[in-house]
Amino acid sequence: MTQALPPPTKLGIDDLCRLTGLTRRTVRFYIQKGLLEKPFGEKKGAWYSQEHLERLVRIRQLSASGLSLDAVARQFDDSADVGGSASVALPGSVTVKSHITVARGLEVVVCPDLAQMRPEQLRKFIRLLAGAYKESVQDDNQQKD
Repeated sequence: MTQALPPPTKLGIDDLCRLTGLTRRTVRFYIQKGLLEKPFGEKKGAWYSQEHLERLVRIRQLSASGLSLDAVARQFDDSADVGGSASVALPGSVTVKSHITVARGLEVVVCPDLAQMRPEQLRKFIRLLAGAYKESVQDDNQQKD
């Protein structure tokens, strides 16, 4: 009977690339951008941990969902922020928000990166919200009659 070997605790860059489907250049770029911690050790002796692997997998998932690398970085910053102060804009920062009119007097403000919604998901959400609003107004008008 053969036993499955435990996953290695030290991964070389080639192992990391094989497991994630990323290139060496991409891994190094993520390190340069601050999305991924530097490896342990130096030069040919450098190695990556299970945490590096998990982080790269998460970066791929978020990127595949349509988030930019800046938005991915904010995701990691937000999840590390215990106090919730990430929602407070810092002086000089630029935040892109969409103002969507659902009905007269009813507007929704969305930060697409923070909402983690692709455009088609956002459109569906707004349609559902508009339908719920319309239904609520109709129910209220019927009760008055």
